[in-house]
Amino acid sequence: MVEELSVSIRRLPGHEDLPLPGYMTAQAAGMDLTAAVGEETILLPGERRLIPTGISIALPEGYEAQIRPRSGLALKHGVTLLNTPGTIDADYRGEIGLVLINHGQSPFVVRRGERVAQMVVQRVCRVHWSCCDVLPETERGAGGFGHTK
Repeated sequence: MVEELSVSIRRLPGHEDLPLPGYMTAQAAGMDLTAAVGEETILLPGERRLIPTGISIALPEGYEAQIRPRSGLALKHGVTLLNTPGTIDADYRGEIGLVLINHGQSPFVVRRGERVAQMVVQRVCRVHWSCCDVLPETERGAGGFGHTK
């Protein structure tokens, strides 16, 4: 069963023509976000740029929005997000921006309305730390990077 949540969203002035974030399939976890660039924006290989979305949201307390890359852009063009997943906190009311980077070998053109990232809304758990001298043992223990085969 999928939980449904009502979230307020605001289209920023000049961006009323762009679609709201949306699920592309019935069981998609992420909603696609579109570029709200005024004109075509070229990302040269190795270049990063803040791409506006033209929207701001008001998440309820206890939720966050995670901003993630689109796998198709990464595979086909080498374009992804630098801070991934990016976090939109429940108390943030500014425009959602996307830090795109071109890891590909060719320039990438960002066009207005193009789907360039995705957003997943998740519950947030607040942690209360309990200091101790010894942690409970596990089979893995302190095995870190590359520990499992």
